[in-house]
Amino acid sequence: MTKELNTVIAEIFAVSIIAGFVGSLLGIGGGLIVIPFLSIVFKFNMHQAAAAGLVSVIATSSGAASAYVKDKLTHLRIGMFLQLATVIGGVLGAILSGILPAKVLSLIFGILLLYNSFLMIKNRKSDEKPQPSSLQISKWAKKLKLYGSYFDKIQNREIEYSAQNIAGGFSMMIFAGILSGLLGIGSGIFKVLALDTIMKLPFKVSTATSNFMMGVTALASISIYLARGDIVYDACGAVAVGVLFGSLLGAKVMPYIKSKYLRVAFALVLIYTSIEMIKKGLF
Repeated sequence: MTKELNTVIAEIFAVSIIAGFVGSLLGIGGGLIVIPFLSIVFKFNMHQAAAAGLVSVIATSSGAASAYVKDKLTHLRIGMFLQLATVIGGVLGAILSGILPAKVLSLIFGILLLYNSFLMIKNRKSDEKPQPSSLQISKWAKKLKLYGSYFDKIQNREIEYSAQNIAGGFSMMIFAGILSGLLGIGSGIFKVLALDTIMKLPFKVSTATSNFMMGVTALASISIYLARGDIVYDACGAVAVGVLFGSLLGAKVMPYIKSKYLRVAFALVLIYTSIEMIKKGLF
């Protein structure tokens, strides 16, 4: 391996640590950081960058999932339930590809994401409000067992929760799957929005469950890139190790960060993503 290649791999590794750390905290995977870095800085084509992005998502999920499950932050049942909606949406997106105007969809959803980012900031203290004396569990949440609890280390108390507006969250994930298929965008942000904004789960539960869900989705997609020869093994190896290390670090730190700060950080990512989607729709 040449000195120049060693330097490139070291740089990719360093950025991947940051990507894994941020991805595990916010439940969005590391692709949002890894893909632009590889395509802009190192001139990878988009297929190669996207393949490395999928590797980063799998590594983030692998690194953070075990820690979040142990801390009871990940709700596996809710994750698998919404995963059904993502698959349905992905199939519909493939069917509708070429029929619906992708630019219009991108513009509309970019505006919606921008609106949701301000809601996130406005509701940043919602997880810190006192709990009601008795948790209200809807009929469907009880039937599907979409409720649970976790111990918040900052507030030093057990926080009980139950999924609300289940139909709305499921519909959001179908729509997210359609958009992912039509526009080629990741669905981590939409998963967190469905879990937090619509289903009213605590933000830490939303990000932890999203981390788990993304790994399942990415595993289903990586084989396509592998078959096409889009995997740059040196780069993907550095991404996998760096993101895994960063995600483990993020999983250790996340329980000690106040939810309101995580919400604000997520809102900033939303604003960036919404601006990119609006630009796609306009130009």
